[in-house]
This record gives sequence, C-alpha cells and structure tokens, in this order.
Amino acid sequence: MRLSDAKNKQKVGFLLMPNFALMSYASAAEPLRAANLIAGTDLYEVVQLSVDGGAVITSSGLSVSCRGLSAEGSSCHTIFVCAGGNPRDWLVAETGYSTLRKLGRQGVRVGGISSGAYVLAAAGLLDNRDFTIHWEHAGVLREAFPHLSPRQARYVIDGDRVTCAGGIAPLDMMHAMIAERMGSHFARRVCDWYLHTAVAEPGAPQRGSAPQRFGTHHPALLAVLEKMEASIEHPLARGEMAKIAGVSIRHLDRLFAENLAEGFLETYRNIRLDHARRLLEQSPLSVGEIAFACGFSSSGHFSRAFKIRFQATPHAMREKISSE
Repeated sequence: MRLSDAKNKQKVGFLLMPNFALMSYASAAEPLRAANLIAGTDLYEVVQLSVDGGAVITSSGLSVSCRGLSAEGSSCHTIFVCAGGNPRDWLVAETGYSTLRKLGRQGVRVGGISSGAYVLAAAGLLDNRDFTIHWEHAGVLREAFPHLSPRQARYVIDGDRVTCAGGIAPLDMMHAMIAERMGSHFARRVCDWYLHTAVAEPGAPQRGSAPQRFGTHHPALLAVLEKMEASIEHPLARGEMAKIAGVSIRHLDRLFAENLAEGFLETYRNIRLDHARRLLEQSPLSVGEIAFACGFSSSGHFSRAFKIRFQATPHAMREKISSE
C-alpha cells in the first residue's frame, strides 16, 4: 500500500511485562512515530497496555502508564508482548493468556519482542508457527515447551505472528512491517531518520559470529566449538568431535592448546555449565533436571563442577537469584 492509499490508521499495542527493556520497546515504537511525521498524517497509533491496566515499571525504573489489554486489545491491528530478561516477570494471569488467545482468534496480529515470545508460547499462540526469541532465552523456552523450536533469527514474520529477538533488532522488523504496508522506499526513509543505514535480513544472526565469540578463526576448531554449543544435553566424545573436524584426536587436542586458554574437556564443560546457570536463572526446572539437561550424569557431579566454576552450589545460586 502506498501513502495515498493509507487511509486507515493502524493501532499498535505494546503489552508491557514488568522490567521490560526500554531499548527493545523504543526500537519498535519509535519507527511508527517517525512514519507519522514523515507521512504528515497519523498512519499509526501506539498504545501501551498491561494485563490489568496498571502502570508498568521498566528495567531502568521508569513507570509507564498503560491501558487495559481486554478493554483496548480488540481495537488494535497488532499487539506486541514486550518482556525483559527475568522469567519471573513473564508470568501472566490466565485471564491474560485467554485474552491474547481471543484476540488472536479475532484476527489481531500478535507478536513478541525479546522474551515476549515465551508469553505467546505459554498462551499456546506459537504452536505450529515459525518464530524467534532472544538467544539467551531460547534454551529456557525449549525446556518449558519441548514441542516448540525457535529460530535464531533477528525477527520472524509468520502471517499473523511476528516475533523479534529484541535489542535493536525491532528496527529491522519495523522496516519490514512498514514496507509491507507503505512500500520499501517509505520504509527506507524511516530507517534513515534513525541513521539505521544497514537494515539486517530477518535471518541475520543475533549474536557475534563464532570467531568473535571464541577468539579463533581455525575452521576445524570452530566446527567443534559450534557442535559443543549444539550438543549440550548429550555431549559427544572427543573422538566423535575429531571426526566432525576432520582431524585426529591428537591434533584436536593440539588445536585447543594452541588457540584457546582451555583444553577440550574444560571448554566443553564450561559451555554446559554456562547454559546450566541460565536455566537456573530463567527456568522452573529442578537442579536435578538441569543437571541432566546439561549432560551431567548425576546431580552430585553437576553440583561439584558448578561450584568450581561459579564459587557457589546450584542451590545457593538459585536462592540468591530468588531473593534479588
């Protein structure tokens, strides 16, 4: 649709979860404001929503006034659930889930920003859908909803479901959504307004490349490191990893010694323990369940390794997180 045809103002609601990140929200909402200014007319109306209609506190401590989801939702063209990084803040009363499901049935486009996709999953709105979530929360979502598999993309548009990894990725997502309605030239003008000259493709990576993350460019070593990240629950033996890299076991050990500060076993263990810490922080799984989800044969073995790495037992770490 071109500007001359854009007669109907679209109302876009942001269902804000406690401690949502202002950066993710602004990256999605501000392009709509810019579109109105560039067009010289109100193409979009942005409204802040909460489940109960009360104000919501951002991660930086600001209070945002909101309207009620049930009262305003049906008049919205699109509603984005905008959530932050603490799973305790993703919990929604059943009335909230049922309202989201009802709005979806009514034809409201429903989306999630950052960990907002977790709320959509809990409401049953992502079954048989293509979607994404912030990389830090992907493992937690898979553990909670084993039948779902998020993509590691910046954003995914699957018909009336739109999900985004958060951060500055909503700028890319809103470019696509504005272009869908107003054309690519108009959307480009909105991006230029924010000096966003390099619009990323939807499937662009969320994180730095493997060479950036691990500090090496050796192709065989990178193949092993990426396989380590992908096989946390069922760790592969050194011999299997050597076959993947196309080198001998001895040469694989030499690659770790020459390129990384840690050996094969320590690197693999630390990757699994870092994932375990995220699960402790973000999931309701028991310590025993987390141990097995991270490839440890027993809770005792897991606890000992965890304490060596983080100077605290898994139980102590969870208690500390719960008290904060």
